[in-house]
Amino acid sequence: MNTEIVSSHECAKAVTLLRAGEIVALPTETVYGLAADALNPVAVAKIFEAKERPSFDPLIVHLPDRDWLERIAKIDNQSREVIEKLIAQFWPGPLTLVLDRQSIVPEIVTAGLDTVAVRISEHPIFAEIVREFGSPLAAPSANRFGRVSPTTAQHVVDELSGRIPLIVDAGPTRHGIESTIIAPRGDKIDILRRGPITEEQLRGRGFQPMSHRQDADATKISAPGQLPSHYAPKTPVQLVNDAQSFSPKPNHRCALLAWNAVENGGRFIAIRRLSERGDLCEAAVNLFRFLRELDALDVDLIVAERVPDQGLGAAINDRLERASGRGD
Repeated sequence: MNTEIVSSHECAKAVTLLRAGEIVALPTETVYGLAADALNPVAVAKIFEAKERPSFDPLIVHLPDRDWLERIAKIDNQSREVIEKLIAQFWPGPLTLVLDRQSIVPEIVTAGLDTVAVRISEHPIFAEIVREFGSPLAAPSANRFGRVSPTTAQHVVDELSGRIPLIVDAGPTRHGIESTIIAPRGDKIDILRRGPITEEQLRGRGFQPMSHRQDADATKISAPGQLPSHYAPKTPVQLVNDAQSFSPKPNHRCALLAWNAVENGGRFIAIRRLSERGDLCEAAVNLFRFLRELDALDVDLIVAERVPDQGLGAAINDRLERASGRGD
């Protein structure tokens, strides 16, 4: 299969392919997604095939607009108020809600669960395409399963060229990490996956997070992105608090993904610093790109420094822990 890359001005090609039951890579504000008609199980199966994704890992359903929500998901009376507040404050945007599913949603999308993950993207190109398509799109990240998520069209090419017919290129993504996933529980919420919308932001808006339920057991998966080993480069990743004290093994070629300013001293063949000015937003945007760059150097080990574990830093550390195969 030849993979065509088109500019964001050629959205009609993507809509035509989606209507024909094909899969296409689209930009979102978080990472590039691999989209298919969420209500067409044959089309959705192509996502799993292209990504080599296990069938027990559910997908996020991206809605064209708010009117689609209760056609896809059920909202119980106990949770309705908190759901309406979340939607009013964070949609469209990088917030995914896990709700009881309606029967219209194919089981392949939800991995057989009774729940479905839904959100509305704020990316103008994705929003234009899903509105023109007129129906929800299932769209996990456009990469091989478990690998580093793509934040540019070139990353999608590196992962899926020859496996998908079309990539819509709209430049680098804004946030650089995947959406925050929340499960409403009455008047409280569970954070199932950390992301651009932080716990501090949620508390500041009057919401009450109960926990971070990020299960390490694959048999307990309740939302996308919960496997303990995920977002991983081919090169092994070792997570450290401070790279200054790290000493590589003899004849071991190491690269460093740094948060702090580090004196190299010949220990690392390459260093990528997530943010020279200590900005967690910039670090999130650079995270997957720098991991890919270091992975391409064919080293024996990528050493990654933890970032401050507050705000967006908690989401970055979550991705680094999963990249190292440690999970929570």
